[in-house]
Amino acid sequence: MSNPLQAYWTILRRRWWIPAVLVALTLALTLLTQKPWRPRPPTYALGMAFSVGVRPQALPDQYTYDGYYTALASEYLIDDFSAIVKGSEFAAAVSERLKDEGIVVSPGEIQGSAQTGTLHRILNITIYGGDPARVERIADAVAATLIEDADQFMPRLLADQGAVYLVDRGGANALGPSLRERLDLPLRLTLALIAGVGVIFLLEYLDDRVRDRKDLEALGISVLAEVPRRK
Repeated sequence: MSNPLQAYWTILRRRWWIPAVLVALTLALTLLTQKPWRPRPPTYALGMAFSVGVRPQALPDQYTYDGYYTALASEYLIDDFSAIVKGSEFAAAVSERLKDEGIVVSPGEIQGSAQTGTLHRILNITIYGGDPARVERIADAVAATLIEDADQFMPRLLADQGAVYLVDRGGANALGPSLRERLDLPLRLTLALIAGVGVIFLLEYLDDRVRDRKDLEALGISVLAEVPRRK
């Protein structure tokens, strides 16, 4: 019985050029389209953290569960504002605030540059952009809109008994290449290699030619003699 690993190696060695060509073409196309040797413009990010507070209702002679529902309402508001900040209405309000300051930033740019998230009942907002000064101004406008105009987006809960507070604000810091950018080329080459190996075994499966005595013996045909290959 033949060794399966030896049989696989024989198949791969017979058409080794297929994955080699695919890897070479992938490498050439990636270098041609992405031009990784060119310096990339830096990207800046500025992070902010907000909390939302709701004052408990003063109800005489009634048990208010020690502020449990007040804390729960604040937690729900954090989740709501995470979606509100990414919406078009909030972006339009920030754009108008910047316009009053003489800075033209479209609502679409604000939506594209702002990312939100929640952690431990804290709303985190990160502003991205290629100009650190512009990132700073957009972040200031986002913070001012949240703090001063929060009741416009949640009027029933924030009109009289709640507010948004800025608890942390960082500076605009330059970001290095992301993990996806660093692994893009190796992943492309690996996928090309795997695809090439798959093509080799597909062609081998479809190939019904007889190459040696093992192919004949697999068909149940006895081989009396064979002529060795020339070396």
